[in-house]
Amino acid sequence: MGAVHVMIAVIGLVVLTLIGCWGISFVVAWKLSHPKRKPIDETPADYGLVFEPIDFFSRDGSTRLKGWFLPAEGEAKMTLIFAHGYRGNRLVRSLPGLHLASSLVKSGYHVVMFDFRRSGESEGSLTTVGLHEKLDILGAIDWVKNDFPGRIGLVGFSMGAAAALLAAADSFDVRGVVADSSFSHLTRYLSDNMHIWSKLPKFPFTPLILLTIRLIANENIDEVEPLSAVDKVYPRPILFIHGDSDPVISWENSELMREKHPDAFSLWKPCSDTHVGAFRDHPEEYSDRLIRFFDEIVSAEQSARRRETRISSAEIPVMV
Repeated sequence: MGAVHVMIAVIGLVVLTLIGCWGISFVVAWKLSHPKRKPIDETPADYGLVFEPIDFFSRDGSTRLKGWFLPAEGEAKMTLIFAHGYRGNRLVRSLPGLHLASSLVKSGYHVVMFDFRRSGESEGSLTTVGLHEKLDILGAIDWVKNDFPGRIGLVGFSMGAAAALLAAADSFDVRGVVADSSFSHLTRYLSDNMHIWSKLPKFPFTPLILLTIRLIANENIDEVEPLSAVDKVYPRPILFIHGDSDPVISWENSELMREKHPDAFSLWKPCSDTHVGAFRDHPEEYSDRLIRFFDEIVSAEQSARRRETRISSAEIPVMV
């Protein structure tokens, strides 16, 4: 009987340990997928910008999202949709976003700034680190197509950069993407870094936390893979931006994606030791590079149209 009691005690201890590990993993996964909302405590008016409050539905058809539309000064070249990072909102505080938006508006670009689901003032109860946020960007694209039809570009930051790449892969309305500090594969990134954020041993917690996130989201988060999505964006251009000493997401993630199609993709790797810190450290060069990137897209389209017009004119028979 003594041996039986010992075995029962050992089994009980193992079961309690597993329950405890699962419970801790659930708490971590819940917090990751339910980050605290941050308030919208600035407006474009604080930067002397004209703006219009907007709301629209995510492509899922049920999640109402809120944001701002900032009209371009002069004739608009394109509408640029901003996509903020994890635990952020439309303000993109790390830049700040309104500072960058001001430069783009003055250079002839409409700008849309909105809150992802469960962020800022938007609806939604769950953050999925790119999976459903892709649908939010597609909803913003639908709104632009309906209200301000024309060229569309995406400018994403961190999680928003990953979501922008996923959305561009699914929407040929997007002419080009600027992806600042994106990861290349969500599951691999979380697997490599979860123990750093949670301060828990990698085993058994990382696999348990990832499993719990899948169960909470009721989706396959392996689908958040910008590394594969960029193949569907090509041959449209992508400008990757990544600080050379980013402590959160290594620049190598962006380099992996750039290498897939170097004829259409480019990488700017400025000196910066903070995550999404390139604009704060190099504001003028950052703005200039974005404006030049989108200006080249506009110029290329205009040149192509002129060539098509000349060809069409040359093919029209002359009546004698």
